[in-house]
Amino acid sequence: MKAQFNTFIPPIRTLMGPGPSDVDPRILNALSRPTVGHLDPAFIQLMDEVKLLLQYAFQTENQLTMPVSAPGSAGMESVFVNLLEPGDKVIVCQNGVFGGRMQQNVIRCGATAVMVQDAWGKPTDLHKLEDALKANPDAKAVAFVHAETSTGVRNDAKSMCALAKQYDCLTIVDAVTSLGGIDLDVDGWQVDAIYSGTQKCLSCVPGLSPISFSPQAVDVIKNRKTKVQSWFLDMELVMAYWGQGGKRAYHHTAPVNSIYALHESLRILHEEGLQAAWQRHADMHLALKAGLENIGLEFMVEETYRLPQLNLVGIPDGVEDAKIRVQLLNEFDLEIGAGLGELAGKAWRIGLMGYGSNRKNVDYCVNALTSVLKR
Repeated sequence: MKAQFNTFIPPIRTLMGPGPSDVDPRILNALSRPTVGHLDPAFIQLMDEVKLLLQYAFQTENQLTMPVSAPGSAGMESVFVNLLEPGDKVIVCQNGVFGGRMQQNVIRCGATAVMVQDAWGKPTDLHKLEDALKANPDAKAVAFVHAETSTGVRNDAKSMCALAKQYDCLTIVDAVTSLGGIDLDVDGWQVDAIYSGTQKCLSCVPGLSPISFSPQAVDVIKNRKTKVQSWFLDMELVMAYWGQGGKRAYHHTAPVNSIYALHESLRILHEEGLQAAWQRHADMHLALKAGLENIGLEFMVEETYRLPQLNLVGIPDGVEDAKIRVQLLNEFDLEIGAGLGELAGKAWRIGLMGYGSNRKNVDYCVNALTSVLKR
């Protein structure tokens, strides 16, 4: 019997988990435009604009700024494989899942990861970081997560970078959930290598990872003693394709339509303005906070270092985590996230990112949770 496959029509959801976030209709429209060749002069012009818009979003003049043709995890890997060589030492700050992924990347590069551990739900302790720097004067870099998606914690990136620079270390920053959602200043904070994702506060489709390297980081790459272990992520090869203007050397077939979508999402951010976008996320967090606290739910992260775009909310005693999330999805087409690691079953992660950070979503989420919890 011949199998029959129907056209996939996805349900219309309200995405308020840890990502992906709701995608602006303008971005979906951009995604549907006619595909051109990845070396077409028109596309190369678009690439130049994407680079300029990413420099704006990151607040940097770094020439090596571009989107990796793969999701945020590949952006993470591209940073580590280009900067690290066997025998290097990196101080990795971990207070959630993604600091642990940094550690794994360091190890797979043949380098040593010196861990600075803090409790999940707490920021990295600057005193612990300085102790590690003093104890490891041969450390090459300090790596940490700016906005820890697994816990809703904001690390003090500015202070951590300043401390790393006092000890002549490169700085590696995970900005997957922070870009476009909270204050981020790559040049002002002396960030040497940074990566993000398109599906969080940029409200773009998943599948691309904006990255940026400082001139100091580029010098490290150019003076490597060994080849970058990943051919696809080798920045010296990729940059020949993502250079500025002129003739581009073929490296890979870029995801052309996804680049259209990223360009449009960055245009939207530019139109709103960085400070206005950050303020909108902060305002919507306060509205969500008021609504959730009114129905008896509590936040698990202190206000001083709480992320406005990723909210860690405690699950009340006697409430079954998965059952509530299934009801929200089935009855309200609303997605919120489960806790990860040691927070599994103890917390929900409620995202207010990008296009989805609006009053309509806040009210819808609060009303839906009120309805299912009453039962």
